Amino acid sequence: MSAATAHRSPRFVLSCIGIGLAAGLLSGLFGVGGGTVIVPMLVLLLHFDQRLAAGTSLAAIVPTATVGVISYAMHGSVAWIPALILAAFAVIGAQIGTWLLARLPQNALRWGFVVFLAFVIVMMFVVVPSRDAELVLTWGTGIALAALGLITGILAGLLGVGGGVVVVPALMIFFGTSDLIAKGTSLLMMIPTAISGTIGNLRRGNVDLLAAALIGGAACTTTALGAWFAALLDPAVANILFAVFLVFIAVQMALRALRSRRAR
Repeated sequence: MSAATAHRSPRFVLSCIGIGLAAGLLSGLFGVGGGTVIVPMLVLLLHFDQRLAAGTSLAAIVPTATVGVISYAMHGSVAWIPALILAAFAVIGAQIGTWLLARLPQNALRWGFVVFLAFVIVMMFVVVPSRDAELVLTWGTGIALAALGLITGILAGLLGVGGGVVVVPALMIFFGTSDLIAKGTSLLMMIPTAISGTIGNLRRGNVDLLAAALIGGAACTTTALGAWFAALLDPAVANILFAVFLVFIAVQMALRALRSRRAR
């Protein structure tokens, strides 16, 4: 059954709700948008094409990330100004990334990102920031945050990866930020970025509004639960779980690169 004909079926509704519940839990737990779950599940379960799945996922991330930010903000785990700096430069970077998309070899980029994730995974076992560590804003950190936002946006435009996969470990490893502040800040950064991308996708007809509403609504019910679990976890255990999540992302990216090579 295609996505176009499945809209009124119970299977479509239940699938969207199930996807949303899983995405919301991951979003709250790891400070990511949940697109790493939403996009492949829409493609596999409901036969969305890649562009429609990506556009629908981005729209669903807006309410999901908003609930996540509120949950982390209640514990004082959001760096507001750094998140806005990251978001502003991520929007610029995304435009650069989409421009580069047609000019750079996609497979080489995918393998490069896999190598980057492998480095991050190793560092997650080496660097375990204190829960008391904060993100202090200075001119130096402001410039570094702008650079991180730009890089994150470029990678999003080139590879379709969510900002949280890059921003959360980068804030912990390079800025010494606590895992909770890194996750809360990452979720806040995603909101303006996701809104900007969703407006563009709506104009191009790349959003299934019913699916986005079902997924986003369901995700909102579990995002706070994920954030609550994140606060309960020991930082070292949280790092291990996030490393496992990054292994899943790296394997997905490597499989895409292999499939693309075989299709030539």
